[in-house]
Amino acid sequence: MAQQKQLDSGRKYTLNSVTVTGAQGFNEQTVIAFTGLKEGERLYIPGERLSSVTKKLWDQNLFSDIAFYVTNIDGDLVDLELYIVELPKLNEVTIEGIRKGKKKDIIKDNDLVTGKKITKNLITTTKNNIANKNKENGFLNTQVAISTTPYIDSTGVEVGKNMLIRIDKNERVKVKKINFNGNDALSDAKLRGAMKNTKRKNFFRFWKRSKYAEETFIEDKAKIITKYKANGYRDARITSDTLIVYDEKNISLDLNIEEGKRYYFGDIRFIGNSKYTDGQLRQLLGIQKGEPYNGVLLQERIEDNTDPDANDLTNLYQNNGYLAARINPVEVAIRQDTIDFEIRIIENKEFYFDHITVVGNEKTNDHVIYRELRTRPGQKYSKRNVVRTIRELGQLGYFDAEQLSPNFVFVDENNGLVDLEYSVVEKGSSQIELQGGYGGGGFVGTLGLSFNNFSLRNIFNGEAYKPLPMGDGQKLSLRAQASSFYQTYSLSLVEPWLGGKKPVQLSTSFSHTIQYLYDFQTRDVNKDSRFLITGGSVGIAKRLQWPDDYFTFSQAISFQHYNLKNYNTGLFTFGDGYSNNLAYTIGLSRNNTATNPIYPVSGSNWSISAKLTLPYSSFNGVDYNSLRDERDDLQAFLEDNPTSVDTRERIAEIDQKRFNWLEYYKIKFSGDWYTRIAGDLVLRTKSEFGFLGAYNNDRGIPPFERFFVGGDGLGSFSLDGREVIQLRGYPNQSLSDNDGNTIYNKFSLEVRYPITLSQLASIYALTFVEGGAAYDGFRDYNPFSISRSAGAGLRIFMPAFGLLGIDFGYGFDPILGGTEPNGWEVHFIIGQQF
Repeated sequence: MAQQKQLDSGRKYTLNSVTVTGAQGFNEQTVIAFTGLKEGERLYIPGERLSSVTKKLWDQNLFSDIAFYVTNIDGDLVDLELYIVELPKLNEVTIEGIRKGKKKDIIKDNDLVTGKKITKNLITTTKNNIANKNKENGFLNTQVAISTTPYIDSTGVEVGKNMLIRIDKNERVKVKKINFNGNDALSDAKLRGAMKNTKRKNFFRFWKRSKYAEETFIEDKAKIITKYKANGYRDARITSDTLIVYDEKNISLDLNIEEGKRYYFGDIRFIGNSKYTDGQLRQLLGIQKGEPYNGVLLQERIEDNTDPDANDLTNLYQNNGYLAARINPVEVAIRQDTIDFEIRIIENKEFYFDHITVVGNEKTNDHVIYRELRTRPGQKYSKRNVVRTIRELGQLGYFDAEQLSPNFVFVDENNGLVDLEYSVVEKGSSQIELQGGYGGGGFVGTLGLSFNNFSLRNIFNGEAYKPLPMGDGQKLSLRAQASSFYQTYSLSLVEPWLGGKKPVQLSTSFSHTIQYLYDFQTRDVNKDSRFLITGGSVGIAKRLQWPDDYFTFSQAISFQHYNLKNYNTGLFTFGDGYSNNLAYTIGLSRNNTATNPIYPVSGSNWSISAKLTLPYSSFNGVDYNSLRDERDDLQAFLEDNPTSVDTRERIAEIDQKRFNWLEYYKIKFSGDWYTRIAGDLVLRTKSEFGFLGAYNNDRGIPPFERFFVGGDGLGSFSLDGREVIQLRGYPNQSLSDNDGNTIYNKFSLEVRYPITLSQLASIYALTFVEGGAAYDGFRDYNPFSISRSAGAGLRIFMPAFGLLGIDFGYGFDPILGGTEPNGWEVHFIIGQQF
């Protein structure tokens, strides 16, 4: 506002001087320079020039009051005073009425940082944001009050204001009833089931609590209409809805519905198709004349936006070069209750890949990435191959799977050419495994180094050590594990593309274990009694093309030498002896999980394998039937004469002869299935089965390679050549006999939800139910007689340390020898997955 002092509003004045008052923290010359006013300038007072300066100052959101005053007039010379009052700065924010953990979120969401100017808009916006956020969670009656008080510094000067935010959420408002009027075709239960977020109060429904939020209620009303359209009621609509307040805690919702009549599909014609015949398109569409109209299904069969790899008409074209194909269903006639459609197709021309590039890789060499690409220059465009390439790059584990993206750099519609760029963000692929916990009767510690993107060819290249040669996609693992009674060391190297031309994986490994005799009752270790296991393996795995290229066929040769020194236990009667285990393993697996290997959201990963030894008993000339009869007689004699040393020594000699070269076959199956429930909520279903059998029953099943069920798996070392099967809710190996078992099965259901899937750390929570058991043979086998458990857990995957986690499991059944449910067990998971 300009204050007049003997002013002539129709006359121009010459600006003689400008002074600034009330500036506080602002320099006077800085303010004058910002206004743009200059001595000698000609202007009207009041006038457009001063109005624009005032507006310019207001737009800075720095002041609470702005005014111009005329302090002196001498002829046509005028002196002006600019009076400004600076907005107070925010000093400190105090929030009352909510948990401490939520306060940081409010400050962050509303940008309530120290030094921020306190405006009316800031206070209003903050109040509305807090109230709306709570309303989304069902607290409809949330009240927010914001007040400010001066902050005085040590000199007695006011330098800012403190803000106090009081939040009273009141009680959560629940939906007592949801009433529908006018619905005859679909029941109330079906309509309520279509509402995914707005639920009635129900004591038995603990997984989805009742709450009301306006935004999600609008979404649920749309889902009701979608439900009607999926059942043929094309014209269904909600004519009105009413919210009725019972009290501060309860509301009800009344919805009036106009269903309309039910429609049916009539004639469906295809227009514009030359690549595919009407019959081919009609078969894929899968909709017949006379079926109830289903608009949702029709759209999914044309283009399913929820599944990029769906078997729909759009993907049929886009997977065969027609990048620019457009398919639109059009209603062309409505005859009473029948709707005729034309599926109008604009095929356009076929497209081909021209340039394929990858950006973002700094450590990983180009050839490691390019060999995984399913899209090559000169190939016909295929959306399926683009999606598959993203999956393959994510499965490598070298890149952040959540940030992988294909980018169309250039699309030449005239020549039908596509330039495609894959953008990758590298993450740490090497891991340090630091594992500790109680397993197998004592404390187990592990130190492991895994270099998952190693470069063997540069191992003698000093310049490549940063700190190690990396980038060629090989995996080098070094691992040491120890407890008070055993030590094991292992080395492995995996080359995923042997020769660099085809996806043929070469795996080599070596391990050595020293096992001392351990008394599980007294926890005494006898180092004069030891058990040495030394072995290695070489394996080849080849990716197949049939039945599809998700299949992998693998073969491996392994050898272990077991050397016993004064190691007498119930499992090994030949305490001073040896065994050799030469085996051939053949396996078939299929993995089409997508896309993040840490947190798959769809697909499956299963494998079946057979581990076989030579049938030595068929050609070595040993009469195992006689040995068995002799051993049975000696065992019966020993029961009556337990102190007979000669008898024990003869039994040891027989067992040494039976097991000098191990003879067995071992069949295993493991399968994981991932199903997206809603959003990022994923159901993981898992089943496992293992069987250890003998070619010659007289020779018997060896004391090695047996299954031990129960626990967290921290005891999964080469103890006695055994195989440990994790089962949460029970102590380690507590569900198997002392000598192990020859059959096991295990079943799991796990619901997972990600907290974050960032590059620095992937974190997800889970709940689980599972069950499993071990058996001594098919005579005892009963897949329904299992030990059951349930619980919850948390997983954290950090690139440098691998998988970390904790599970709280409750065992509903007793362990072997017990009579009461096992109860709660805590399992720490480091460097492994269930």
